[in-house]
Amino acid sequence: MRILIVSDAWYPQVNGVVRTLSTLARVLKAEGHKIVMVTPDLVCTVPLPGIPDIKLALYPDAKIARAIERLRPQAIHIATEGPLGWGARRVCLKRGLPFSTAYHTKFPEYLATRFGIPERLTYSLVRRFHKPSRAVMVPTPSVLAELERHGFSNLCIWSRGVDTDLFRPLPRDGLNEPRPIYLNVGRVAPEKNLAAFLDLDLPGTKVVVGEGPQLEELRRRYPRVRFPGPLFGLDLARAYSAADVFVFPSRTDTFGLVLLEALACGVPVAAYPVPGPLDVLDAAPVGSLDIDLGRAIRRALDIPRERCRDHVAQFTWAHAARQFLANLCPVEGMRGKRLPRKQRRAGGGRAAAGAP
Repeated sequence: MRILIVSDAWYPQVNGVVRTLSTLARVLKAEGHKIVMVTPDLVCTVPLPGIPDIKLALYPDAKIARAIERLRPQAIHIATEGPLGWGARRVCLKRGLPFSTAYHTKFPEYLATRFGIPERLTYSLVRRFHKPSRAVMVPTPSVLAELERHGFSNLCIWSRGVDTDLFRPLPRDGLNEPRPIYLNVGRVAPEKNLAAFLDLDLPGTKVVVGEGPQLEELRRRYPRVRFPGPLFGLDLARAYSAADVFVFPSRTDTFGLVLLEALACGVPVAAYPVPGPLDVLDAAPVGSLDIDLGRAIRRALDIPRERCRDHVAQFTWAHAARQFLANLCPVEGMRGKRLPRKQRRAGGGRAAAGAP
């Protein structure tokens, strides 16, 4: 199948969206599909004020239209709600081309946290973006239920996976710090709610792996916390394996790939009982969820590490890729019926076409 994927999030950004899309493209190509990515590096961009590693596309419609003409895609997927995403939406609607979209990021909560913009305003805009999508892919049943409450339609499940060959239990010498070691991995930014973790009075060492706009500020505020910056590949797997607990203080992530990576390395999770952790852990005894994050961390220290690795066996990228393909909307001959709600929640396929 020839698939065009449009995304405002791409390298050199380091985040879950980029990792999800790059891994998906690699898996699909290995299965014989032709994947063409339209990303900010292919168009004129300007840096997002205050976050220069995020590039905003300028006037992308012509570039997207040419990509469609060259590829003649059998399916079009718009991954993000940024300038490229809106451009692809305009081109598809103008040409009468069906497309799918994805809800990766809780922009209403993100913008409310960073800039104080009321969530109701942003939800209205995001809902408008996704309304003509034939299949709005969301990572978990919890997020699907949340979006249904906000008036979204044509929702379907597209889960995530983890590379268990890379992320596996390794010798626990990757972080030479006093124990217990409490690890967080991810973008160092306000929406990740890191202060809720770093303000806790805990014995041992807190380690935050990653980069982002809040990194230097948090280094100054928390001199006893170790901030090694971003790690990749085997270095990241060694850092996970060295930790005693993986701490995930975010309340606004839609999934949290880092949760799977930590569990694959045998590290129990401590988090708030919110979408993402609720879905990944799914009541399994591999982590602790509590409105009191400190209490969750203390309980997670007693969880046997071997349970964690076993839990992630269900999260494979091959399965995630199959879900993605099932949710896509053929550009020609679209006559599918809307799936029953139960089947959509299970990720059995896409929802039916809805009017723009």
